[in-house]
Amino acid sequence: MTFPVVGMVGGGQLARMTHEAGIPLGITFKLLSDTPQDSAALVAHEVVVGDYHDLGTLRDFARGCDVITFDHEHVPTEHLRALEAEGIPVRPGPAALVYAQDKGLMRARLSELGVPCPRHRLVADPADVTRFAEEGEGYPVVLKTTRGGYDGKGVWVVGTEKEAAEPFRAGVRVLAEEKVDYVRELAANVVRSPHGQAVAYPVVESQQVDGVCDTVIAPAPGMDEELSGIAQEMALRIANELGVIGHLAVELFETRDGRVLVNELAMRPHNSGHWTQDGAATSQFANHLRAVLDLPLGDPRPRQPWTVMVNVLGGDFPDMYSAYLHCMARDPGLKIHMYAKGVKPGRKVGHVNTYGEDLPEVLERARHAAGYLRGTITE
Repeated sequence: MTFPVVGMVGGGQLARMTHEAGIPLGITFKLLSDTPQDSAALVAHEVVVGDYHDLGTLRDFARGCDVITFDHEHVPTEHLRALEAEGIPVRPGPAALVYAQDKGLMRARLSELGVPCPRHRLVADPADVTRFAEEGEGYPVVLKTTRGGYDGKGVWVVGTEKEAAEPFRAGVRVLAEEKVDYVRELAANVVRSPHGQAVAYPVVESQQVDGVCDTVIAPAPGMDEELSGIAQEMALRIANELGVIGHLAVELFETRDGRVLVNELAMRPHNSGHWTQDGAATSQFANHLRAVLDLPLGDPRPRQPWTVMVNVLGGDFPDMYSAYLHCMARDPGLKIHMYAKGVKPGRKVGHVNTYGEDLPEVLERARHAAGYLRGTITE
């Protein structure tokens, strides 16, 4: 029997960890990477260096692949439609992926489905932003470019019409949203296969620092069981209605009046699911591969009462390897995942996972390790 070849567009850390999940399954991994030095390009079986914006490059890359999937949402939708028309399985397909690519389309479609979202609309200029603000509670207002933003980029919180001018300078469509009065940010991660099987991971709390995910706690502490079920059912419904194949992360706001509102969608493995590598029976990466290959999905249940993931961001301490001795000796249960990326201030270069029965202890272990690796903790 010939084992399948999975082609992944994008060579970042998500591709690297998805490749890792495929190794025990005997799956051959083919990568379309921007450079030979990308995180996944350093470990994948076959690497093609090329531009995913070029349809000819995508066609050539797809030859010999049994399925195409992604570690980002930026491949032009029309190129993916062309691949599908030529009989190449693309998962998730362009009909679903467009809602992760374009926030304006995403908001419109979710509103059609009756999914609760922040008040929103597309705006034409700063004066239109003011009109949007006056239609609700006034400023401040959140502005987002409809395409291309991530990790806080392409997002502005503005308090005046003058401040609202900045997003329009990029020359792309701008979405205005109310600034939600929320208690915390959550994420509901689900995986769906072509024949409709789906699994849901526990809803997690996602803590952001300067617009970048810093800490994920699984499951979300103190969350009402009924509200958690609502969030999981919402994510499963979105995956089904949009026809998502693979992993879907639904980023949520938990409001002060006890509701959940959809913030963002990501149709790929996601930072809020990294805890599953060590904390769940089947990781998000393994289940994403199972889904795109239409294999039976794995058990998403947690192994321990609590799992915490903390991102390791680059700082002024480039020699992170020298910190391993301290971290591993102090905590033999610590799981370190590094991405083989150059250390730059604020750049995600790895993450750590800890797990156990006592949440404060598990949190302290993860935060200490991430801080020591970064160099902000020295003892």
